[in-house]
Amino acid sequence: MGLGLKKNDTVLIITGDEKGKKGRVLDVDPDKNRLLVERLNMIKKHMKPSKKYSQGGIIEKEAPVHMSNVMLVCPKCSKPTRIGNSVLENGKKIRSCRKCGEVVD
Repeated sequence: MGLGLKKNDTVLIITGDEKGKKGRVLDVDPDKNRLLVERLNMIKKHMKPSKKYSQGGIIEKEAPVHMSNVMLVCPKCSKPTRIGNSVLENGKKIRSCRKCGEVVD
């Protein structure tokens, strides 16, 4: 499925509890079609003390969101948009905004 979203893209959540909120993509898992969005879809996880969490306790962290539940926000027109793909003359693939036609990469 892979909707062409990459790390550091700005996305808008279009469904669920976080609907209407914008955030930056922290990580993409193309195999599961999921991504982590900064400070959105937060969960509480109970952690045992370890080297990483010496205190342990309840940790708040981002949970993955399915790619179909987000839309890319165009950096040029600042509107949520679908991603258009095209190939330049030199053979390089680019992503573009379907609303304003601007290159996203």
